Amino acid sequence: MNRLETLESILERLRLAIRKNGLKNSKQREEVVSVLYKSGTHLSPEEITQSIRQNDKNTSISSVYRILNFLEKENFIYTLETNKNGRRYEIAAKEHHDHIICLHCGDIIEFVDHEIEERQNQVAKRHKAKLVSHDMKLFVVCSKCLAEGVE
Repeated sequence: MNRLETLESILERLRLAIRKNGLKNSKQREEVVSVLYKSGTHLSPEEITQSIRQNDKNTSISSVYRILNFLEKENFIYTLETNKNGRRYEIAAKEHHDHIICLHCGDIIEFVDHEIEERQNQVAKRHKAKLVSHDMKLFVVCSKCLAEGVE
């Protein structure tokens, strides 16, 4: 998916949010955002922690969880519940997209389908409502797992 913002502009917004909330500036918050931005994918708290520990051995998983909660509350990241692999996180500064999640291996595929988007708007209009947001997740058994005989 295309990025809507550079990493530096996200970090600048993060610094403003930290000040607004009366918090001390934290290199770890910036590192979590950087890891998610640079990964371009959906990471677990454990994967984020492992990545940060390559440069900072003192990073704790509990600190990463606290930071993720803050970043989600401030709309810097999105949480994706995948069922199989628990919560995964992605940077919020991407174009709108939906997800296909394999229930067997946990792989996540991002997609955009303009017909589905239009259909959702039509459904909202038919109910005299305005669509503000949606989160579509399709749970599947992916082609790789099907090839391995998983049903």
